[in-house]
Amino acid sequence: MTTTCKLFKFILFLGAVAASSTAAAQDVVIVANKDVPVSQITNADLRNIFTGTRSRFSDGSRAVPVLLKGGPVHEVFLRKHVGDTPDEFRMRWRKAVFTGQASMLREFNSEVMLLQFIASTPGAIGYVSHVGEGDAGSVKVLSMAP
Repeated sequence: MTTTCKLFKFILFLGAVAASSTAAAQDVVIVANKDVPVSQITNADLRNIFTGTRSRFSDGSRAVPVLLKGGPVHEVFLRKHVGDTPDEFRMRWRKAVFTGQASMLREFNSEVMLLQFIASTPGAIGYVSHVGEGDAGSVKVLSMAP
C-alpha cells in the first residue's frame, strides 16, 4: 500500500470520527422545570425565548432560559434551535446587556448543574444531551411541536 493511499484512508477515518461525534451531539433534549405548564414548544418559541425576544411560554407563564457555557451540545442547540453560532449568540446578548435591554443569561459548566438549577427554578428552560433516570423525575422533557 502506498503512502498516499494510507494517508487517504487515515483522512477518511478522521472524517468518520468527526462525523460520528457531531451526530452524537445532534440529540439535544429540551428540558424545563417540572411545573412549567407546557409540554411542547415550537422552534420559533424556543428561539424567541433564548434570544430575549420573548420572556414567556406560549401559555403566558414566565420563561427563564439557561445555557451551558460551551461544548458540542451548546453549539448544536444554538445552531439548530436559535440559528446562531456561539459568537453570534454571545454578541447578541452583550449588545442587549450593554444597551440595558436585558441581563445576561445564567450559564453552567455542566449539564448536572444546569439540571439542578432547572429543577429548582420555576419557569426555567434549558437543554442537555440526555436526561438520565435520576433526573427524569426532577425536570420535564419538552417535545418539539410541529
